[in-house]
Amino acid sequence: MKEAGKINEAVAAKGLLWRSLMAVFWSFLGLRQTAERQEDMAKITPFHLIAVGLALCFAFVVGLMFFVKWVVAH
Repeated sequence: MKEAGKINEAVAAKGLLWRSLMAVFWSFLGLRQTAERQEDMAKITPFHLIAVGLALCFAFVVGLMFFVKWVVAH
């Protein structure tokens, strides 16, 4: 039974990460329905949102830097 509990926790953590990613993506775009936003806020902790938001912001800036270097090189 302990293994089933670990599997359920892993699946829940993966779902939480996915929900956090999607919430931050929609926030970057500024498009989100009120009902979905309220559901996300009920299930996601602020720590997860901040961590995912900072990681995606960092990835976005690094991606822009590489894109600009590539455009300038060509």
